[in-house]
Order: sequence, then C-alpha cells, then structure tokens
Amino acid sequence: MNEIPNCPKCHCEYAYEAASLFVCPECSYEWNSDTPQEGELIVKDANGNLLANGDNVTLVKSLKVKGSSSDLKVGTKVKNIRLVDGDHNIDCKIDGFGAMKLKSEFVKKA
Repeated sequence: MNEIPNCPKCHCEYAYEAASLFVCPECSYEWNSDTPQEGELIVKDANGNLLANGDNVTLVKSLKVKGSSSDLKVGTKVKNIRLVDGDHNIDCKIDGFGAMKLKSEFVKKA
C-alpha cells in the first residue's frame, strides 16, 4: 500500500488521497504526488515546466557547440535526459553530436 506523505505546507500527518491529489484536512492544501519533495533536484524548462530524469525535450534556441563546426538547431529533439546538479543541469546524448551538457533554460518539455 502507498504511504501518504505529510502535508508539505503544515506537516500535518492526517493528509488523505482524493483522486490524483493529496489533501490536508487542517490547512486545505492540495498537492500532486509528482510535486518534488525536500532534497529533490528541481529543474524547470524555458516554459516553467518541471523536468524529470528520462524526459524528452526540444531545444528552443540554436546553440553553438565548442569544438565543432556545426551548431545545434532550434527544434532538435533530445531523448532520455538526466538531471544533474551544477551550472549545466542536463546531461544527454544527442544523435549526431554525442554526449552533451545543456542548460535547462534552452529546452522545453516535449
């Protein structure tokens, strides 16, 4: 059986599940089970959507690649991203380019 987490707002232990949301009876706060918990890495794309490991994204800006004569074009699809902590917070492999590190502000969730 799934364990229902405490309310992230008031830390009440009497939260309950209603459809796909959790509800706190004390403060009436509602949250989705996909909402990141404390200690989890929070990475948002250019539109403000939360990204997760394994997501597919699309570039929203053409990017120059150091050491390469070709650029990454707008609309390039990137599959199966990995989120990491640091300046460039997405590790991925792009077909035709290989392993890359990207900033989340230059991608949108596909």
